[in-house]
Amino acid sequence: MPDASAFPVDHAYRTQRIALIALLVGALGIAFAPIFVRLSEVGPVATGFWRTALAMPALGLWMAAESRQRSGRSSRRPSSVSDYARLSLAGLFFAGDLAIWHTSIRYTSVANSTLLANFAPLYVAPAAWFLFKERITRRFVMGMLLALAGAIVLMGESFQLDADHLFGDGLALLTAAFYAGYILSVGRLRAEFSTATIMTWSGAISALVLLPIGLYDGEAMLPASVSGWAVLAGLALFSHACGQSLIAYALAHLPASFSSVSLLLQPAAAAILAWILLSEPLGPLQALGAAVILVGILLARPGGR
Repeated sequence: MPDASAFPVDHAYRTQRIALIALLVGALGIAFAPIFVRLSEVGPVATGFWRTALAMPALGLWMAAESRQRSGRSSRRPSSVSDYARLSLAGLFFAGDLAIWHTSIRYTSVANSTLLANFAPLYVAPAAWFLFKERITRRFVMGMLLALAGAIVLMGESFQLDADHLFGDGLALLTAAFYAGYILSVGRLRAEFSTATIMTWSGAISALVLLPIGLYDGEAMLPASVSGWAVLAGLALFSHACGQSLIAYALAHLPASFSSVSLLLQPAAAAILAWILLSEPLGPLQALGAAVILVGILLARPGGR
């Protein structure tokens, strides 16, 4: 007769497996973001604004539908000043992430900007350990460093540090700090609120922050063609409403530090897409780099099966 005490454990493993699949699919979804940004007809901050603004109808409908079927501990409504402040903080981190990252893509290659912006594990791991007492093992650190090394190897010739790209590369590294703040914020919020609630409120705050910045900078705010609007719609619906929401869902069930390492699949996918769509070169070490990333993620995974 099976041991009943094993059922909760098996359920936890199934939940973690589903969360990991959601995380990896979400990473593939946001891998298209730098391609959309490069093709955008409006300024970098304006592109970030439309990314969140055009996603709001879909996210708002999702949250409204969910509010009629609330159940479970992670689906309560925000009700206090503290709740709204914490949701707003996630939105502010994401607004900073988008504004700085989208700007970096204009000053360096897609490969450089995507890779360096995904150095978030270097910020997330120590912050999660210091602030939230998240357990950081030696195996995790080895896996994280291996995955980062694999990402650098994968970029091959397309990842180049030179004087012409230093400004854009610096912006991409700053992006990683903001993205780390976003990952940590959402990871904590998911213990209380649903994915739809977090995505809707943080997205609204991001849009409200990015709009005046884009206007102040004098950027082109409106696309000049139907294809320009299509690019922004793809960015909003595919990369943000779908990809980013899957990542937010996964953060309720996986440690923030491990999630940030798993998201290193994004630069791999983005580099391949940039090679196919934008003719940005990839070196022969691509397969080796991808394999090293996967080994690093496997090594960094939480304990268990």
